[in-house]
Amino acid sequence: MKITFKLFASLTDYLPAQARYSNVLELDVALDASISQIIEPFALPPKMVHLVLINGKYIEPEKRPTQTLSEGDVLAIWPPIAGG
Repeated sequence: MKITFKLFASLTDYLPAQARYSNVLELDVALDASISQIIEPFALPPKMVHLVLINGKYIEPEKRPTQTLSEGDVLAIWPPIAGG
């Protein structure tokens, strides 16, 4: 099944070079793939996976190992935001 995968801010460095400018990657994933399984190949540091959204809806950290997606979903991940 196809989904759209988006990484933002410093996490774009973990995307393949051709996707870094747009921060978007189309992925073909298994029907039963969880969020954790989808992001595993990208080797994102766990402490940097802060805000996780599916189609704009926040997914709590404890649900990420089991939450699956549907055809056409958009998985977006933001790192913690620093500021002052």
